Amino acid sequence: MSTTERRIAVVLFNLGGPDRLEAVRPFLANLFADPAIIGLPALLRRPLAWFIARRRAPIAREIYARIGGGSPLLPLTEEQGAALAAALARRGHGAARTFVAMRYWHPMSEATAAAVARWRPEEIVLLPLYPQFSTTTTGSSLSAWAAAARRAGLDAPTRAICCYPTNPGFIAAIAAATGAALDEAAALGGEARLLFSAHGLPERVIARGDPYQAQVEATVAAVMARLGEADHDHAICYQSRVGPLQWIGPAIEDELRRAADDGVATVIVVPTAFVSEHSETLVELDIEYRALAASLGIANFIRVATVGTAGAFIEGLAELVIGALERSGGVASGCGKRWCAPALAGCPTRTLPSRGEATDTEKPR
Repeated sequence: MSTTERRIAVVLFNLGGPDRLEAVRPFLANLFADPAIIGLPALLRRPLAWFIARRRAPIAREIYARIGGGSPLLPLTEEQGAALAAALARRGHGAARTFVAMRYWHPMSEATAAAVARWRPEEIVLLPLYPQFSTTTTGSSLSAWAAAARRAGLDAPTRAICCYPTNPGFIAAIAAATGAALDEAAALGGEARLLFSAHGLPERVIARGDPYQAQVEATVAAVMARLGEADHDHAICYQSRVGPLQWIGPAIEDELRRAADDGVATVIVVPTAFVSEHSETLVELDIEYRALAASLGIANFIRVATVGTAGAFIEGLAELVIGALERSGGVASGCGKRWCAPALAGCPTRTLPSRGEATDTEKPR
């Protein structure tokens, strides 16, 4: 049977989000119970997770109430899955089917692995919707999937894509939307500054060798090169900080203040690590940081949409899946080889499980 006729399950990983206000607290508990987020022993981590969730739930419920009472992430991810399946079919892979596995809210890896097992694929491709790898996102999702796949009895050959920070389709989609925003800013007059915003991480995660920050920087460099605007005024910044730890920076609020001090007329905020709209874009960027910019006297605030189902992005994902099917297996970057510099010890091509193997922390005791 040719590769194009084989039953291929493409599993899309994403964070997940509460689908209703009553789900906010258990969603947060799942998040903070993840050993990739809080590295304490389970006996201490789980009670602490529930304590943190109880304290943060009222504020989080207010955030989700502002966008209709729940996260739009699942339906948007399902739309991306449908678009990807159609793109694969156009390329001759009509037997491919996409599945969604969320990390902290339904459908989570256990349910999705069971659904994949019932479908009985001949091959599996794991595709994170996190373009830049982090141990706290893709790494966590891969570990959770490995354990769930083992329990579901999945033994089909499995290939995992760990990252694709400079994938041509991904970069083309961001660049096209950013270019349109630059044209809009030019019509308004005055100086415009690009702020590429990504979700932040504690500094200690990066210090352990996590490649996320380096990959965010690579994404921005590729977008600027694609635009032909390498010298255009721009900065990388980070958002969504929580807790008392020192996080990587600069923070987006500090970059907005710097833009105001510099007399910048227009800021263009470009989501760099998010590929779907959710609370960090629809509330933090569109409402909170837009209001901050206005209070600082910045005349114009333009927010670039996430890549979503943009044709270039979906075609880029299809290329990633097909490329994964052409290699022998295991975990690899979207370019088919080790992307990270040797100093980045968190690179998954040597630290994460492949072919359904569990990590030591996920093996039954």
